Amino acid sequence: MSESTSRPRVSARLAAIAESATLAVDAKAKALKAAGRPVIGFGAGEPDFPTPGYIVDAAVAAAKDPVNHRYTPAAGLPALREAVAAKTLRDSGYEVSPGSVLVTNGGKQAVYQAFAAILDPGDEVLLPAPYWTTYPEAISLTGARPVEVFAGVEQGYLVTVEQLEAARTPQTKALLFCSPSNPTGAVYSPEQTAEIGRWALEHGIWVITDEIYEHLTYDHAVFTPIVRVVPELADTTIVLNGVAKTYAMTGWRVGWMIGPADVIKAATNLQSHLTSNVANVSQRAAIAALSGDLAAVEQMRTAFDRRRRTMVEMLAAIDGVQIPAPQGAFYAYPSVEGLIGRTVRGVTIGSSADLAAVILDEAEVAVVPGEAFGPSGYLRLSYALSDDDLVEGVGRIQKLLAEAE
Repeated sequence: MSESTSRPRVSARLAAIAESATLAVDAKAKALKAAGRPVIGFGAGEPDFPTPGYIVDAAVAAAKDPVNHRYTPAAGLPALREAVAAKTLRDSGYEVSPGSVLVTNGGKQAVYQAFAAILDPGDEVLLPAPYWTTYPEAISLTGARPVEVFAGVEQGYLVTVEQLEAARTPQTKALLFCSPSNPTGAVYSPEQTAEIGRWALEHGIWVITDEIYEHLTYDHAVFTPIVRVVPELADTTIVLNGVAKTYAMTGWRVGWMIGPADVIKAATNLQSHLTSNVANVSQRAAIAALSGDLAAVEQMRTAFDRRRRTMVEMLAAIDGVQIPAPQGAFYAYPSVEGLIGRTVRGVTIGSSADLAAVILDEAEVAVVPGEAFGPSGYLRLSYALSDDDLVEGVGRIQKLLAEAE
């Protein structure tokens, strides 16, 4: 065997990356459905609504304009960067310069580039858990280490400053902050957000704040931009956002990051070699989205709220399930620890991954197990699907788990 053939074919860096569990579950559900099975999927984190018509119209017009058929600046169309700055003032209550905005190919690119811009091998990032499945992978790709800080159902999935302080070391470089949260739907109060922000400021810790679910809050919960309540953090904070969730534009792939000039310049340099500019037609659509009113967004939020209440009520009726009412995003994150060790149709449940597999095989319902987001013992169900499918799907889960022994 030659020396070249004895070496690994795939780099250790990429071989260590786990497939996105949420996308994997969604793909499996769609494949089963295409094969004729009546699978209902609760896996994907995407609105089931079409993109509002006025946004689509802007894209159609843009596609016909030859100016959009060419390369444009890697950092984004100036008009879109200006629209992001104006939207930040409108929705978050503080001013940013268009020059501090970098438009990215969806929120995921913003996540990766934010970590890549500030982290070096040996750095540590405090990662409140349960967490979105992409965060630890993006951190690890930089050579830094994610440090999980877990808050369970008894805390409403909200970490405390005391927990963060206990996990802090001399290697701590950054904190990932996500409110409203994917996967739990938890929302930090203004007081909790300010306390965490002041703690980060005191210890010189960067904050990477993912605000993509900012417009999806329920009951008395409110979205609190961490830079608004602790303005001094602006020089050590990177804000991540995008149009995907708010405007039902997951497939358009437009996100952005806002941060200090040196960080945005570094991330722009990286993006210039990775992807160059975001598709111009999508950028023009995003300008229309951000420049319009939020009426369509409110209609979607009202539907999500209705589905949320239905899902929580139905899940809470299952023996062995605990479910704090999610206050934001469009996910429920029930604890199923009470079902671990029990038997369902001859299968002994040893983990939430086992339970998710049984639910898919026996009830033909796709859910994402907690292992994708941190510790076992939980499931994530998206309620971004039709009311009828939601009731049918959770009803199947109820019927199946009523057999647990």
